[in-house]
Amino acid sequence: MGKQKINKIAPVLMSYIVMGFVDIVGVSTGYAQRDFDLSPEVAQLIPSMVFIWFFLLSIPVGIFQNNFGKRKILLAGIFTTAIGMFIPFVHYTYPTLLLCFLLLGIGNTIIQVSSNPLLQDVVNRNKFSSFMSLSQFIKAISSLVGPLIVTFMVASYGDWKLVFLVYGFISIFSGSWLILTGIDETQSEFKASFKTSLSLLKNPFVASMVVAIFLIVGLDVGMNTSIQNLLVQKFEVGLERASLGISVYFFALMTSRFLGALILAKVDNLKFLYWTTISTIFCIVLLIVAPNSLVALVLIFLIGLSSGNLFPLVFSLTIGKLPNRANEISGLMIMAVVGGAVIPPLMGLVNRMAGVSISFIVLLLCAVYVYFTYHLFKKFKN
Repeated sequence: MGKQKINKIAPVLMSYIVMGFVDIVGVSTGYAQRDFDLSPEVAQLIPSMVFIWFFLLSIPVGIFQNNFGKRKILLAGIFTTAIGMFIPFVHYTYPTLLLCFLLLGIGNTIIQVSSNPLLQDVVNRNKFSSFMSLSQFIKAISSLVGPLIVTFMVASYGDWKLVFLVYGFISIFSGSWLILTGIDETQSEFKASFKTSLSLLKNPFVASMVVAIFLIVGLDVGMNTSIQNLLVQKFEVGLERASLGISVYFFALMTSRFLGALILAKVDNLKFLYWTTISTIFCIVLLIVAPNSLVALVLIFLIGLSSGNLFPLVFSLTIGKLPNRANEISGLMIMAVVGGAVIPPLMGLVNRMAGVSISFIVLLLCAVYVYFTYHLFKKFKN
């Protein structure tokens, strides 16, 4: 790979670090619940405030990037994120925290819709699935470091909110680097509109994969926001120590996506999807009946290891079927990231009614559906 190619790929990959900032919602939910004495349902409004924008804005962003360019739209998302990150550092109340995550959700929606098609423009097509896993590996590193930064800030300065200041400056750096990078973007053969985007949902294959992304993200965010609850409520682990359970999960995601970046270009992606979904289902079942916190942490790691490549696999396999509709499919599939706003509150409701362990059955059902996408891919395979 030439130096010029790397110079174009690197700033695009940097945007995935900013994309990973969204996962601070997990540890933030726990601290906000403590700081403002919130009920589980009210606390879960925080991830909902983030992920609802994926439903509302993904299709419009897909259309805008088709008309104005992916790079410009990606920059808008990065700088929106930067603005949001400084808000709770300046003034910390529950409403301002919600505003912070509102802007984080808007910015992250824009980044997720535009970054993947822009990445496709700067890498070889036959290596796209591998680079998708690499990008998710980078995002996982960002997600992993977040709770560690929080732990460091609490231990050193007594203020977990300083993580937002760090994130704000990194976002500004990422956007500035991308501004200085020229990228030749491919142009879609189709005139994108709401009608053409939504018409893709008439394709059973596309519709099924949009649902799969909805549930994959719901599973991921549900794990992220419920690990603390599981360790605190079931095993009586302290909140700070329980926050490290989130880091265990994201370390597993990081490991999984690093391995995916290495091997997905060399193995049958469909078979890889099959075995990783089977493993995810098995580990969630065991987590539900875990007898102690140590076993739970091991299973949390294994769930992250198994499920880490589900998103890039489903995304890249679907884009590979209809590459000339990449902008519109990207918008639809990132719209489905709203699953991150739906699944955690559902888990919170089940938690209140039946207990924290039973709430993980919601994630089990998500994984079971994703398993069946293997058969759908085989049926609709070109």
